[in-house]
Amino acid sequence: MRTFRADNLTSTYGEKTLFRDVSLLINENDRIGLIGTNGSGKTSLLNVLAGLTGAEAGTITKPNDYTIGYLKQTPELAEDKQILDAVLAGDQPMFETIRRYERALAAYSAHPQAPQAADRFTKLQGQMDSQDLWEADSQIKTILTKLMINDWDQTIGQLSGGQKKRVGLAQILIQHPDLLILDEPTNHLDLSSIVWLQDFLASYRGAVLVVTHDRYFLDNVTNHIWELSFGRLFHYDGNYQAFVQQKAERVELENEAEKKRQALYKHELDWMRHGAKARSTKQKGRINRFNELKDSIGKVQVDQDVAISLGATRLGKDVLELQHAELAYDQRPILHDFNWLIQGGDRIGITGQNGAGKTSLLNVLAGRQALDQGILKVGETVKIGYYTQQTEGIDQDKRVINYLSEVAETVVDKNGERISVANLLEQFLFPRFMHGTLIRKLSGGEQRRLYLLKILMQAPNVLLLDEPTNDLDISTLTVLENYLDQFPGTVITVSHDRYFLNRVADHLLIFKGNAEIVRYTGRFTDYLAAQENAAPVAVKKTSSTPAATTTAQQPKVKTKLTYAEQLEWEKIDDELEALDEQRQAIEAEMNASGDNYEKLAKLQKQLNDVTAKYDEKTARWEYLSEYVD
Repeated sequence: MRTFRADNLTSTYGEKTLFRDVSLLINENDRIGLIGTNGSGKTSLLNVLAGLTGAEAGTITKPNDYTIGYLKQTPELAEDKQILDAVLAGDQPMFETIRRYERALAAYSAHPQAPQAADRFTKLQGQMDSQDLWEADSQIKTILTKLMINDWDQTIGQLSGGQKKRVGLAQILIQHPDLLILDEPTNHLDLSSIVWLQDFLASYRGAVLVVTHDRYFLDNVTNHIWELSFGRLFHYDGNYQAFVQQKAERVELENEAEKKRQALYKHELDWMRHGAKARSTKQKGRINRFNELKDSIGKVQVDQDVAISLGATRLGKDVLELQHAELAYDQRPILHDFNWLIQGGDRIGITGQNGAGKTSLLNVLAGRQALDQGILKVGETVKIGYYTQQTEGIDQDKRVINYLSEVAETVVDKNGERISVANLLEQFLFPRFMHGTLIRKLSGGEQRRLYLLKILMQAPNVLLLDEPTNDLDISTLTVLENYLDQFPGTVITVSHDRYFLNRVADHLLIFKGNAEIVRYTGRFTDYLAAQENAAPVAVKKTSSTPAATTTAQQPKVKTKLTYAEQLEWEKIDDELEALDEQRQAIEAEMNASGDNYEKLAKLQKQLNDVTAKYDEKTARWEYLSEYVD
């Protein structure tokens, strides 16, 4: 069995200990969920395990040929590469063959009468046969399709942050490493992709370590939960539900042990006060034990069970209403003759396909985007708090408490009592020692939590939440869910998180794309179950699909090769073949060089140069092939 082992890992950040003496073992078929509050050190631990950074102490043991694939929260991809090239950027030789085959296929499909295109396609078909790569090619295309990556000719620089995350995920999954490390893989995925990813990981031949705040995903994927808390790593067997029960039992045992220590300490303190004298070895030992007990009192650290209770501005009967709304983006219809009445106390969840316009609808309700046609009515008493996907500008050199003090020094809770900013920060999982911390020293998740708290402090009576589960940890989400239970106003949430939507929404808008929106009353998982079972549900389409708008393509100015390009075209296949033979010869020499690292380094440089020339020549071949008669 191929295993990955770490012993006594320790890492700090400034004065903060991220983790201390952490030991772990990852076996072949483990499916591990790593959880912890934002800023607890989860990403730092992943970086150490992936070999990107070193720990200050501890050791990692794994087989020499053990491979690790690591999806970061923000993948690092070459901006000038096309999607397919970026996805197939691994070192495995099969990726280069598949890359070349796909290019030859595209060129042959565009120019089936061109002899060079046909010859090249036939040659690469043979290479695919000889290397038995058809199944791998099919699986790669399946992964791309399931992750909604369809236009493979786009460059990475043309993509949104969410699209880049999906390309990065596809790149890692395709490589099939021994250990998959995934940091928030469900961010920017719609539900169908999340469900597909669950099934993919369930049958994955290797180990999986995943950080996610999606509790249904953890339930369906994991067989172990690791919790990073106050620098310690706690191990639990089972999925997320099992973790919740086991953690409660652990905390209860620790609290009982602490009570016993407190009682023993009082007893020993009384003995010390009555004149303990170290006249005998026995008494000296008792005094030493007392001092050790004294040092251990109050050292038990557990996550706080907190609740936030803020007041909201009074909300009248009229809230928001859309009448005959029309909205399109980049010629894609989002709303068509859309009518919607939002009332006080409504709990509405918005979900559906990526790119269908969910965020655009929130921007319209917030007054940040105008309708193309139609009316938005806003009640006179409405005060909107909008938690956007991107954190609005925060001065990174401000201190945490000063950032909130700009809103108010104190706020009023639902009972009319004043709460200081310091107490409010503690309720929202920022302990006292963090209040003077510069914002730039917070993790990304901690900054998002601070941003949310600032919005809630402003006492809105209508909350718009755009994908809050993308960046908030489970502890913060629990606090937010409990807060929304008591919130007297209206809540409208965009999310793909099934657990969160079940907790905070009882009316749904499901965006199908192309201005088709389905309404459903009930829990999100009930809607999904009804869809899966093909049971009739109370749904209503709010619009018909408008006719697609088409524009005539402009003809290309260039229609054929110049004389010099024709000469270049006649020689380019031979040049490509010669470069391919050079590459194969270098790879064969590298395989025969064993542990001669100096020679291997020189050969690797030669291989890089030849590969770069080959890629450049291939790009030129693709360009010229467009104008071959």
